[in-house]
Amino acid sequence: MTSPTVKDHKKDTARSYSFYLITISSSRYEEYGKAASPEIAGDLSGKVMCDLVLAGGHYVSGYELVPDESSMIKGAVHHALESDADIIVTSGGTGLASKDVTIESLAPLFEKELPGFGELFRYKSIDQIGTSVILTRACAGLLKGRVIFCLPGSPSAVELAFDGIILPEAGHLVKHARQ
Repeated sequence: MTSPTVKDHKKDTARSYSFYLITISSSRYEEYGKAASPEIAGDLSGKVMCDLVLAGGHYVSGYELVPDESSMIKGAVHHALESDADIIVTSGGTGLASKDVTIESLAPLFEKELPGFGELFRYKSIDQIGTSVILTRACAGLLKGRVIFCLPGSPSAVELAFDGIILPEAGHLVKHARQ
């Protein structure tokens, strides 16, 4: 008996998935409040996320803009869990500043961590930002059968994560998250 190939393992995962997108930015939140779309909030990273999801043949089931505040971040993820989202992606709050609380807010909620995401994201980021990759705490995990990604807030980081990791593995991740 031979082991299944990667192709066999990903069989039946090519379909559209629903993404719930959350931008974490106190300055944007102070200016725009609970914006209903990244365009209304002048949110470049949010727009990049939306555009890439749609270009990949998937759809956006929700968008939220929240400040760098733990209860608001958790609340947005709770809203996402109540939606039909297959994958939840946050952008912002993954750095080292005292205001960056995304990881502290969400990582303890993960039922399982996906350390390979953060490792691969930092590896792929070296070409863009060099040794500054050590400043990001990008991570991913599973919660209630959903995959959650926590990305840095820059548009280039969002594009790298979606194009290079999240979209190519979306079906594979959702398949295993639901098992």
